[in-house]
Amino acid sequence: MLMQTHEARLSALREELKRRSLTGFVVPICDEHMSEYVGEYAQRLEWLTGFGGSAGSAVVLASKAAIFTDGRYTVQVRDQVDGKLYDYVGVLATTPTAWIAENAGEGDRIGYDAWLHTDDWVMSAEKAARSVGAEMVAVEGNPIDAIWSDQPERSDAPLATHETAHAGQSSDDKRQEMAAELKAKGVDAAVIAALDSVAWTFNIRGQDVSNTPVPLSFALLHSDGTAELFVAPEKLTPDVQTHLGNQVTVRRYDELTEQLSALSGKKVAVDPERSVAAIAQALKAGGAEIVAMRDPSILPKAIKNPVEQKGTRDAHIRDGAALTRFLRWVSEECPKGGQDELSAAAKLKGFREETGILQDLSFRTISATGPHGALPHYSVDEDSNIPIESGQLYLVDSGGQYLDGTTDVTRVIAIGEPTDEMRRRYTQVLKGHIGLAKARFPEGTSGGQLDVLARAPLWADGVDYAHGTGHGVGSYLAVHEGPQRIAKAAGPQPGTDEPLKAGMILSNEPGYYKAGEFGIRIENLVLVQKADIDGAEADFLEFENLTWAPLEPRLIDTTLLSGDEIAWVDSYHAQVAEIVGPLLEGEDLAWLNRKCVPLG
Repeated sequence: MLMQTHEARLSALREELKRRSLTGFVVPICDEHMSEYVGEYAQRLEWLTGFGGSAGSAVVLASKAAIFTDGRYTVQVRDQVDGKLYDYVGVLATTPTAWIAENAGEGDRIGYDAWLHTDDWVMSAEKAARSVGAEMVAVEGNPIDAIWSDQPERSDAPLATHETAHAGQSSDDKRQEMAAELKAKGVDAAVIAALDSVAWTFNIRGQDVSNTPVPLSFALLHSDGTAELFVAPEKLTPDVQTHLGNQVTVRRYDELTEQLSALSGKKVAVDPERSVAAIAQALKAGGAEIVAMRDPSILPKAIKNPVEQKGTRDAHIRDGAALTRFLRWVSEECPKGGQDELSAAAKLKGFREETGILQDLSFRTISATGPHGALPHYSVDEDSNIPIESGQLYLVDSGGQYLDGTTDVTRVIAIGEPTDEMRRRYTQVLKGHIGLAKARFPEGTSGGQLDVLARAPLWADGVDYAHGTGHGVGSYLAVHEGPQRIAKAAGPQPGTDEPLKAGMILSNEPGYYKAGEFGIRIENLVLVQKADIDGAEADFLEFENLTWAPLEPRLIDTTLLSGDEIAWVDSYHAQVAEIVGPLLEGEDLAWLNRKCVPLG
């Protein structure tokens, strides 16, 4: 009989732990690759607790348990997780390891799955446990898997090649360049564990994770350019086998530990941010010397080549046309009533599917009206779905996966007549968006140094937003891609100190959120390019806009904009009409032209 309640599941886990002589267990949202989005088989935290967010963890002890989330999920976690079973803990207040130190006791044996945590996390947890006389224990087989009777299987979807016509560079050339870096650093091999890194390195794609076209796989790259790809062999088609060539040895997915253990005496690079502890443990057990080093594919993957740059421009044009058709539909149909967050999300997906070449959405659409718009990472489902009503702001953050590019865009539409406060906040967010979009900056500048440009107009009014301003984006890969990031530099913000380089794609997405009432975010993707400035005394960079879809003129208070800002909006809308207009016809085209009438 299936366990239908989360209380029963928690009880069963405790029984399983007792059987293993454990008194606790740590449950993260993670897979063996430290992925942001994980397959259904790895959704252990959701199965155990009911929490459906994309980031969080739980610690279960014999007599108490806690669930840890960040500020994005303060409301959601309370809606989905039973407070009688779990204490709600914000990670800024107490980390899971700190909670272990505060709540574990002498003699406790707390299990963890070494395939779901980094080596640094394990060392931190072991230190915390030791401080109270407890012990962290690496489990053999995840105990949740032992009690999850209907746990989904890992995906068996076949791999596909990502042709050079879209990739812009052959896999062999990529591996040779990465191998040269390893050789220059005196390293014999590198473990590549991140799914998008493996996909990029070998020019392959898969369907094993929702919204991200990657296969479940690991790789071991050697300093001579040869490589081993660890993947379920039944997923390989003859075309993919031929594509990989004779310099790539294919091994079963579960053979990784065995191969790592055989690298005795070798210097092996491991990325501490993107590799799980089990990888380091296998290398240490086999006598290899571990070299902490960033995955050699990370920077070249982030710096898009000319083919990838052209591809993303093309993808954004067709995606902008689909989004424009949707924005017209929302503005005309939603004020009539009868539409809700789910129906709107489905309609937008339908417009993208009508391109005929949509591969997938790039993430689950954030379709949020009224108070839900104030939750930056809101995810609508049957339980949370509400009608789109007059007097609200409707926020939609969405994107598509195409063979030539990945899109991510946010727009806000006023349903009915907006209030003065809505117009003021939208205009301030727009001013911040423009400030960042127009930025020119010397090479070597990081995203952390630019973040204030997007926040300054809001700060002047004593308000702010609690998320980053920009993230990297892949090329028919992950919609969130490092190493670059635009965010406040203070605190543990990975990527904010990464120098921006020509060829990187980032989002520009300032926002404002009034709890319980409305949310605003304006997001375009931009491409870092070299700036041609007469008389410049150093090399400078600037942003090329990639996203083309109209803004909401009814929410713009022109009295708050400078002449230059009005000119920017007018120029942007003129380009939207010129670039997207040829893909539209009839009422869609007429509506776009009305939206793009100059403000000035």
